[in-house]
This record gives sequence, C-alpha cells and structure tokens, in this order.
Amino acid sequence: MQFVSLNVEHVQLTLFVFGKSTMADRLKILHGHLIAGCNQLSASAGVSTSSAFKYTVDNSKLTNEQRKFYEENGFLVIKKLVSPEKLKKLSDRFADICKREVIVPGMTIMRDVAIKDSEFVPGEQAVTKIQDFQQDDVMFEYCALPEVVEYVESFTGPDVVAMHTMLINKPPDSGLLTSRHPLHQDLYYFPFRPAERIVCSWTAMQKINRENGCLVVVSGTHTGELLVHEYPKWEGGVNKMYYGIQNYNPNQPILYLEMEEGDTIFFHPLLIHGSGANRSKGFRKSISCHYASGKVHYVGTVSQVLVDEYMKVVRRKFGPDVKMTYMDFWKHKSRTIKGDNQLNLS
Repeated sequence: MQFVSLNVEHVQLTLFVFGKSTMADRLKILHGHLIAGCNQLSASAGVSTSSAFKYTVDNSKLTNEQRKFYEENGFLVIKKLVSPEKLKKLSDRFADICKREVIVPGMTIMRDVAIKDSEFVPGEQAVTKIQDFQQDDVMFEYCALPEVVEYVESFTGPDVVAMHTMLINKPPDSGLLTSRHPLHQDLYYFPFRPAERIVCSWTAMQKINRENGCLVVVSGTHTGELLVHEYPKWEGGVNKMYYGIQNYNPNQPILYLEMEEGDTIFFHPLLIHGSGANRSKGFRKSISCHYASGKVHYVGTVSQVLVDEYMKVVRRKFGPDVKMTYMDFWKHKSRTIKGDNQLNLS
C-alpha cells in the first residue's frame, strides 16, 4: 500500500486546496482522471449539469477549476470556511450533551470499544461520537450555515436536505488502534440515490494532522463501484458501524488530508476514505453532515446485515414495538435545509 502526504510533491496530477474565493496552494499528487459526459440520473434529480460535468451542478459558486478538480478526485477542500467562534459554540454544546446537561431526542451517543469505561476528559465520559443531532437547534446550526450550504448546492442543486449528522471526538488511542476508522464508502449506509446528488461536508474543529488521525482518501475512487463492506478483523476490536471495504486494491495511493481549524472538505459518497489512529494525548474533533438533493429517491439497501443492525438501534431508541422501516428511520433523522423535500413526502 502506498501512502502520500499532501505536503509532498509528485508529478501526475495537480491538487488544488481552495480558499473561500481563490486558489491557495498547488500540490502534486498521484491518481485520478477527468470525468466527462452528462449523467441521466442527475437530470432525474432535477438539476442541470453541463456536458463536461457529472458530479457538480451549474451554478456560480464553484470556479471551473474547482469543478474539474472535484470531478477528477471526488473531493474539494475549502480553507477556513467555518469561523473559530462558530466551532467553539458547537464544541461547548457537545460538552453539555456529554455531561447530560442537554438531552437531544433520538440522538445516538457512541464510545470507543477500548475506552468505553474510561473518562479522559472530565464530564465527557469518553464519548467519541454523537450522531443524529438534527433535533438540537444549536448543533444543527452547523448544517444550515450559509457558508457551508452555498457550497453544498454546487453538488445537490438548490433543494437541500440534511440526511445524517455527526460530531466525531476521536479519542487518544489506547494502544489497540481502535481509534482508527477503516477505509469505507459512505454510500454503503445510504438507501437513497443517485449518488451524484449526495455530498458530505466535514469540518475540522481544530488542527488535524497525521498524529491525531486525519482523514485519508483514495483520490478518484468516486468513479468506481460500491464495494463489499464488512467489519475488519482487528485484534483490538472494531467500533459499532465501523464497516470497512473488503476488496481494496493496496496499490492505490492514500492521501493524508491535514487540515487547519475551520477547513472543510466536501466529498462524494463513493469516495474511499477513512482515518488513522489518534496518537496524540488529546481528543480530535470534527463535525460533519451528509446532504442530499430533495429530489433524490429511496431505493433498496445493499446489506440486510446493516439493516438488521440499524433496526436494533431503532428499537433501543424508540422501544421494542416501534413500527418503523429502515427508510422510515432515515426520514426521521433527516431535516430540510432549503427548497423542496420530495424525498420524504412518500
């Protein structure tokens, strides 16, 4: 397996890391090719894309250069997009949730399998992730930030629905490497399509580097297929829902995305990505939201094993006699940002 860090130069492809309005750095990386041609599924989702672009829509936010980069690589980094003040408010709210000063209906609280009975930070009780915070108006402010949503519309079109929310509090690794996240594709979890009208925004809430477990991506893999996912057979155990791909080509180069506070990456749900172990002494925080066009549609899922596991979570949340399907669960955890939400009308 090859590893490529973003602060080194290679010769085949130019990576652009963009600021709010202009290109900041040009770095060389390996892998990727330009995608051309229109996408019929995108048209069915009610957005317009020019013939040169498949994964972005026609609006004035992204430059032609940015669109080409995303088409080729499946991700785009926007520097300093979210202010430290807004991130501090979210971090404080997370601490209140951990201390149970705030109770959010329907939210899932997760702990690392290796440290679930420990407490590294007073009051945070080793909470390593919260999911489905869409019912908390303070946490949900991240999903609705105008500076984030205006980029999201470049991928989903003008109808924007927040489908899945997370704050990740990656813990210091216990030595068993359970804090790493296996390489995976987010589309494995999603029962809605087309993939081209789904995007994730992922914001660094602090400086994130290889030491504390930055994101890693396999550039260009968004143009491939959804691969088989299973739990990795790791010696230290695997956290719940941390599925990993099983047919990974080890010759594909991995890119380490080191980010500063407020930097935000937007990426395609088929992009292979994960994160390394946190070898620092502190927790590493990031916040993310998956968005979809309000005109996408529900489809069957790829894994009954995944559905069964999710439904166990649903029954724990809402009681053993709850009458809810897997699609109902996704409707419950989504929230409209703007425009039409035809996805959840049926």
